[in-house]
Amino acid sequence: MAPAVFPVETSSHIPEATTVVVIGAGIVGLTAALTLAERGIPVVVLEKGRLAGEQSSRNLGWVRKMGRAPADVPMAVAADRLWAEMPARTGMDVGYRQAGIMYLARTEAEMAMHAGWLKAVDALGLDARLLTAGEIDALVPRGRGTWAGGIVTPSDGRAEPGLAASAIARAAIAKGATIVENCAVRTLSLSAGKVSGVVTEQGEIRCDQVLLAGGLWSRRFLGNLGVSLPTLPLVCSVLRTAPMEGPGEIAVGGPDFSFRKRLDGGYTITQRGALNAPIQLDHLLIGMRYLPTLRTQRQFLRIKIGRDFLRDLALPRRWGPAGPSPFDRVRTMDPPTDPGLNAEAMKNLCAAWPEFDAAKIVETWAGTMDITPDSTPVIDRIGRIPGLTVASGFSGHGFGTGPAAGQLAADLVTEANPLIAPDPYRLSRF
Repeated sequence: MAPAVFPVETSSHIPEATTVVVIGAGIVGLTAALTLAERGIPVVVLEKGRLAGEQSSRNLGWVRKMGRAPADVPMAVAADRLWAEMPARTGMDVGYRQAGIMYLARTEAEMAMHAGWLKAVDALGLDARLLTAGEIDALVPRGRGTWAGGIVTPSDGRAEPGLAASAIARAAIAKGATIVENCAVRTLSLSAGKVSGVVTEQGEIRCDQVLLAGGLWSRRFLGNLGVSLPTLPLVCSVLRTAPMEGPGEIAVGGPDFSFRKRLDGGYTITQRGALNAPIQLDHLLIGMRYLPTLRTQRQFLRIKIGRDFLRDLALPRRWGPAGPSPFDRVRTMDPPTDPGLNAEAMKNLCAAWPEFDAAKIVETWAGTMDITPDSTPVIDRIGRIPGLTVASGFSGHGFGTGPAAGQLAADLVTEANPLIAPDPYRLSRF
């Protein structure tokens, strides 16, 4: 089942024309639309299913700089500022709390990894620091885990996925954007090789620019246009508890569990040390690009071969404007929750913080992430199709940087001065 999303009244019909069409009503596409609307640029957001129905409502809600690749840190820093401004910008509390994030280490080898990251970002002026076992107990009390130490970034935080995307959508609509749900975009309309519109299941919309923010669907959309975006799926299973007394406000990532306080008083929990990797045709087509990552991350993957392969194989990879497209057929990617992974998460967490023995689990869900070979997104103009920009491949990190990523994408669409240097996100790096 999918987490609840705060309801938004959207449009039911598409307009004939606009300036920018955004494909995908996740947090990145919605923030781009809000940015464009605030700049007075007509924009229409088209969503094949429901607003924030996939990973933008299913993620853990972490807003972090810690652990990111050094080149990705400036976007995370920009996102901190934009998250802090979001209540004033949208008129709604999105649950953003700058309460810190802590990673735990069981071994000296894990501590060395944290120390290595800290050295790599030393020039960036972050407030991250290493922790002793005693400092962990002081910051997150009543634990019984045996830790070699940890690392904390006090300026990291969290927000509520079920509130944030909706708040951004409502603000974008109030400022002039149009959002249409249950309207799949099948392909682009091109004139002399340039974008002139999009073809949807409701008909065509003329436009000058298109931003593709389709998450895990972007690879298939671009592939139909002859553009390769390398992404593969990973599935994370999540649970949430009823409101309860807990060990504090800091979000904690252990080697094989994580938890963070929710605005409703409960906790969001996952098995941080394991993700399901459903094998699909794309693993055979582009899997070799992931070998360097696989060599170091294989222990985190639960590889599965089964119905996912057949379902993926049944979806077309080439289609015309008359459809049907894969996006008409699958409105929402809703992977099954893995009860075993959630049980592992609770067992490991309760061993470290026994007060979670009393937790009442009230909801579980799973979400599919689109992973690039270097776990860094693509935010770039597509040179071979003038008028097309892509913002996808966020690799499970997109919610935290979503406000900055969406604004950067809007900057590229309009050729404005970019929020940050876009070089780390070029598609050409692949």
